[in-house]
Amino acid sequence: MRTSDFDFDLPRELIAQRPVEPRDQARLLHVGAQLADRQVGNLAELLRPGDLLVTNDTKVIPARLAGQRGTAGVEVTLHQAVDGGTWKAFARPARKLATGDRLDFAPDFAATVIDKGEAGEVILAFDRRDAALLAALEVHGVMPLPPYIQRDRSGDPRDRSDYQTVFARRAGAVAAPTAGLHFTDRLLQRLQERGVGRVNVTLHVGAGTFLPVKAEAVEAHTMHSETGEIAAAAAEAINAARAGGGRIVAVGTTSLRLLESVAADDGTVRAFTGETALFILPGYRFKCVDLLMTNFHLPRSTLFMLVCAFAGKSRMEAAYAHAIARGYRFYSYGDACLLEPEAAA
Repeated sequence: MRTSDFDFDLPRELIAQRPVEPRDQARLLHVGAQLADRQVGNLAELLRPGDLLVTNDTKVIPARLAGQRGTAGVEVTLHQAVDGGTWKAFARPARKLATGDRLDFAPDFAATVIDKGEAGEVILAFDRRDAALLAALEVHGVMPLPPYIQRDRSGDPRDRSDYQTVFARRAGAVAAPTAGLHFTDRLLQRLQERGVGRVNVTLHVGAGTFLPVKAEAVEAHTMHSETGEIAAAAAEAINAARAGGGRIVAVGTTSLRLLESVAADDGTVRAFTGETALFILPGYRFKCVDLLMTNFHLPRSTLFMLVCAFAGKSRMEAAYAHAIARGYRFYSYGDACLLEPEAAA
């Protein structure tokens, strides 16, 4: 497969710069045997009693930092924790950084470059750890919005809440699990009254999710790994829902990738703590997830390739053409779709 096979033209004016308020009034394109224009607030009507939502409870940290290397400016975006005080990060300009360089972000907040990788990646050891490091990021960091959302270097205070889901509990992500941005307490109440269950899993989304696929052969692309966890109680609830005839509804590609990373051939999942770099392409056989709620993704991206694998490439091309013609809003702050698998259409 070629990366160009997953390209499409998107008018820039359809790239959402702010979320809809209230969030559950975003549009929802139901992609099944036919296409149906709905709202996220209608989700309970599209699900059945006994279905189980799997949501990602990761919390986005203010992971973008502006600092100095001597007199030269440098900007870093953290993307994966190595331990409580060490992070992998993308740096600009990375080529001018060397192992041993000290980066000052504030008079009392600094990091040292302890290694360099490829494609602008560095490994930083901070002068504080764990809760103290997270507290410093809250003071000095900026929310790591994707590049297609236009903000100045100092960020926008609204994004501290806008770019966070109602499920956010466990700090560690540097990108939001954006399908979860649509949920409100009101919608969760409706789903509960409908008899739809919900469990949390955790996948700390990395900045690698924003990286374009540059290889022309998609199989040559290397996915950045991300850290995740499925608690034993969550795995038991998922397996019980499946055994009872309920459908597993992944809220976001992050939840889906984590579930599929650990699912057995019979669709059951186990408790898990570790990393996943699962790259899902058309031809992949899904084992656990029955429905996927997700946003509209970038052309030539691993996420668009994933939805094509789940719902079928021709169906997703038709769905995206429909969404563009109807003025749906795209990407992180945009609208959503509910996808049925290709075999069910």
